Amino acid sequence: MAVISNNSNSQEDPLLPWLWSVRKELDILKLNPDSETNLKTITEECIVKFKDDLRYRNDIRFLKIWLLYGDAVQDLESVFIVLEEDKICLSKSLLYIAYANYLEVKGKLVEADSIYRLGISRNAEPLQELKQVHLDLIQRWSDVVNGSKTVNDEPVKLPMKFMNPWASSTINNLLKEINPRMLKYKGYRMLKKNISTKQKLSSLLKNSRNKSVDIGGDKYLIKGCSGQGGFAEVFKACVNSDPNETVALKIQTPAFPWEFYMYRVLDMRISEERSSFAFAHKVYIYSDYSILVCDYLDHGTLQDAINSYVVLNKTLEEELCMYYCIEMLHMLEMLHKVGIIHGDFKPDNLLIRYAQNDLTEEGFCGRTGSWRDQGLCLIDWGRGIDLRLFPDGTEFKGDCRTSGFRCVEMQENRPWTFQVDLYGLCINVHLMLFGKYMAIDKKVFKDGSYLYQPKSAFKRYWNVELWKNLFTKLLNIHPGEDHLKLLRNLRESFEDHMTANPSLIKRLKPLLQKQRNSLCA
Repeated sequence: MAVISNNSNSQEDPLLPWLWSVRKELDILKLNPDSETNLKTITEECIVKFKDDLRYRNDIRFLKIWLLYGDAVQDLESVFIVLEEDKICLSKSLLYIAYANYLEVKGKLVEADSIYRLGISRNAEPLQELKQVHLDLIQRWSDVVNGSKTVNDEPVKLPMKFMNPWASSTINNLLKEINPRMLKYKGYRMLKKNISTKQKLSSLLKNSRNKSVDIGGDKYLIKGCSGQGGFAEVFKACVNSDPNETVALKIQTPAFPWEFYMYRVLDMRISEERSSFAFAHKVYIYSDYSILVCDYLDHGTLQDAINSYVVLNKTLEEELCMYYCIEMLHMLEMLHKVGIIHGDFKPDNLLIRYAQNDLTEEGFCGRTGSWRDQGLCLIDWGRGIDLRLFPDGTEFKGDCRTSGFRCVEMQENRPWTFQVDLYGLCINVHLMLFGKYMAIDKKVFKDGSYLYQPKSAFKRYWNVELWKNLFTKLLNIHPGEDHLKLLRNLRESFEDHMTANPSLIKRLKPLLQKQRNSLCA
């Protein structure tokens, strides 16, 4: 692995002396592979020194330093997670190739495939090389499954119980299984052709406001781009130019019908309080894109509400925190009861709903009257998991790779199911209470048991017992524990506290109105 070139100036490039030291250690190893070197120490110190230096944020030489360090400590997985979280060299194909090779050597073919696809989706350069080594992996995988090859001279046993529910291979296999049902779903439009040049993503992104486009024979008046991510763009649009019928168009490449499937599963399994979860009208499936048509809500997200306090160096009032905590506990209770995991439960994906009529104290606990329209709406089902598609007892070994939202099971490479949503709820509550992401402590006892707790200290004037109980129960749920009963008990404990203190609900009403005035102005 070439680390440096000879035409660099150390005064202009402070990384250069470190690269010379690394090359010296590599030369020693080349002459005698059994030699003891300072490679680990040098690479570690170099990383600490330049980790936050923007000059090397996308420098291939600095990436090689990270990879050499990962080899030295034999933990490339932790290195990849840090690079991912800190957004270092994510545009370099070497990152994905190195980590995928590491996973393949360990026999983790599904995970390796997922990493290659992640790099390709980000157009990591050189892209053609990345695509080629990915194709090579697929060929080797095919040989392994057919029994003609081994990895490291050992037969590969593809795990049946533990799998990554978000891996492209898993999603594609599931889609093949449910495709006959999908074709019958209302709003499912399969268009076996490339999307026309007029409707290309690039044209929609440029000067898109008030442009009428034809999608699958339907007319949409584009009002603007309301969101962009690594895998999709979202546009606000009016159906047939009718301003009273506003929708969100979510455009993804390559085509991704899975999210539409999750919306139809919600339709079939949740009847009461369906408004707590977003609704999809239809999806257009082209050979190279898909366009999902959903309801458009413009009241802001829970993240917007949190940010409106953070900019003032404040945090949400405890009454608001309790109210939204009750909402989220109720959401997960409904979802998990019917075998659905959201998988990306964060404040950006929780839209705020507001009641049209005045709120009254009487309807709070039973969620009746105007309180039925007030609350949250969970969107973005691209990582949704339908447990009924998997054998009973299936557990997962996939990593969401979303900084701050990796549950402890992911962090410790342990299997998980509902924990991914429970941990997300804890993060959301922590953000409301403290205005920052949660860091946790792991206390280990003499008998080998352990306890996870947030590092943040609760304010004395809060209802500390309620909050501590919430975090302790959700962060330390045991395998086999009835987590639905736990969710219900936690929700009822907050509801009982608020109904036993009517002044809390009286204070909550104007806080919600103030929030609405702020976010919807």
